[in-house]
Amino acid sequence: MSRQLIGVDVGGTKLSVAALEDGTIGATQLRPTATASANALIDEVVDAVEAVRAPEAVAVGVGVPSVVEFATGRVKSSVNLQLADVPLRTALEERLGVPVFVDNDATCAALAEAHDGARMVASDLVMFTIGTGVGGGLVLGGRVYRGATGAAAELGHTLIGARLEEGAPPSGSFPQEGSLESLASGRALDALAEADAAAHPESALGAALARGERVTGPDVLVAARAGDRRARSLLQLLGERLGVGIANAINTFDPEVVVIGGGVATAGELLLALARETAWRFVLPGIGERTEIRLARYGADAGVRGAALLAGHELDAAREGTVTRESDRETRSPPE
Repeated sequence: MSRQLIGVDVGGTKLSVAALEDGTIGATQLRPTATASANALIDEVVDAVEAVRAPEAVAVGVGVPSVVEFATGRVKSSVNLQLADVPLRTALEERLGVPVFVDNDATCAALAEAHDGARMVASDLVMFTIGTGVGGGLVLGGRVYRGATGAAAELGHTLIGARLEEGAPPSGSFPQEGSLESLASGRALDALAEADAAAHPESALGAALARGERVTGPDVLVAARAGDRRARSLLQLLGERLGVGIANAINTFDPEVVVIGGGVATAGELLLALARETAWRFVLPGIGERTEIRLARYGADAGVRGAALLAGHELDAAREGTVTRESDRETRSPPE
């Protein structure tokens, strides 16, 4: 019997929703992310699900750019959304009346990229999502890796540019200064674009700023594709920063695949070629000999596709008794 799985990918600026049926993902619907409050965002997720929901819907997967306690679906912390300490799974299940599974958005994207349709094709994969922030997802040994508390793979918060001449610098708010997210995210590219436009009025970005237009990261991508030298230099800087982060991941995990996704990744090889070249300069010889560094196969749809796959995998595992929720943990006795 056909069943419908619904995936929701919540980003810092936009929300995507789509339905997966018989291995085929439907059209993705986009809407701005409601960031005013947790309640506003929950309302928006419910509305988005209802917009694509059919009677045969059996589960919903939700990816959020946050640290998630997977067993309970509680958001532990969130840099770009007001979701900290929100029991998101419980709130959505009460509203939707079907099982809901909540995970980090980059973990969902990694799960999608490890599959070709319904078939797993990469058992060891590292995912970077370069959007408003920088997320990370891990598939290791053919399974999503979440760590001891379900919050692993926050690769955007690894430090790639900390100044350590006098020891550890003072800590600050997240994203920390010197982290991959602070240096290679969409917001970082926005800041680079604005500063470069002001410093170089002769460039395409500078001309736009002179016309009173707001200059952002997407403008960098447009200008770089058109051959603007200054815009390409900004992508080179971003790509080299990303490459250092990729090198750290390869040195740590020696994966089959490193995948780069998210909105900034739409720059394609203009960004990835520089990131790839930089990464290989910092990978220890003998590591990464089988590693492919590529763009996300599913592009902007990786997160929503992965969220739907997550719903199906976890629903099946729960029915087979191979996965536990927090309530299961409280009632089951430890093994002898």
